[in-house]
Amino acid sequence: MNIRRIGLAVILVGAILLVPAASRAGNLGIDIIGLFPKDIGEFAYADLKKARQLKWFPQLKEQMLPSRFRQFEQFLAAAGVDPNTQVDELAWALMATHKSKPGDDSPGVTGEQIVGVALGQFSPNAAEEFFKAQKLVTRKVRGYTLFAFGSGVGPSDLFFFFIDSNTAAFGHRESLEKLIEVRFGAEEGLLRNEKLFPLINETNGRGVVWMVLDPAYTRLAMQQLLPEAGRFPQSVQLVSRLQALMINIEASSGVDARFQAVCNTPDEANTFAAMLQAGLMYRRYQEGQNNPELARLLDDTRITPRGDRLELRLALTDEQMKTLISRNTFAVKM
Repeated sequence: MNIRRIGLAVILVGAILLVPAASRAGNLGIDIIGLFPKDIGEFAYADLKKARQLKWFPQLKEQMLPSRFRQFEQFLAAAGVDPNTQVDELAWALMATHKSKPGDDSPGVTGEQIVGVALGQFSPNAAEEFFKAQKLVTRKVRGYTLFAFGSGVGPSDLFFFFIDSNTAAFGHRESLEKLIEVRFGAEEGLLRNEKLFPLINETNGRGVVWMVLDPAYTRLAMQQLLPEAGRFPQSVQLVSRLQALMINIEASSGVDARFQAVCNTPDEANTFAAMLQAGLMYRRYQEGQNNPELARLLDDTRITPRGDRLELRLALTDEQMKTLISRNTFAVKM
């Protein structure tokens, strides 16, 4: 599940690498959202331009991102496309190749592909000339030239192409081809997703980093981000019935993180909230001796049921984040 780890890493990078001063919430244009295929499981946005303003950005990025993602960045930089300076905003989606059915206790996702759009200032002609000189494997799709990172035939190979001088797309070949077909009107896009798009529309603009997950990805995220919930058999059943998860990360004098789980009923939201409170207390006891900064963070976590939604909210200072980073708290476990 390497791509899944990349997705979670980017969430955490965005959650931590925010400008300490007040900043405008990231609002992604409807034209960009409409590029993505309809049947995705996770959609996310990050304002990377603001994130880079913190001086410890390179060290945290190095700690968290998997080596394959760093190699892909180096590949682009060699062609004159520097993700660290030319990409201002990033939107990406994960598409599950297999999902378990709602109500199952399994993680929900056993395989996936990634598709993303980078917004910035690019020089497509110069970059494409470099790619051609390197004799990279290419694929032609409706007039676009897709350049392969790898052999071009492996299941994990990524492709990259320019839509225009301000928009570039990357991802697995199949997912990129779907994006192109959506652009040409041959396939339905994300705007036609009656369950996810309203939540995306609600979340859009409410954070420098924000994300919306479908039921299968919600189950996986809850198991990875809140493993304490698994201590209670009933909570496993509740997690299996969650409808969605929305994440908003805002910047003010520090970092304000808000997670909203959409439950089936208000009663389930109330029950789940009580179980999570108990689970966090247990985790706080575990971390009290070895990671006191994380323990204090857990003390400040607020869990509140609001109708059929369960809200988890926490506020972090810059010093708290620096201490957590120094302890490799957010390192990706490969």
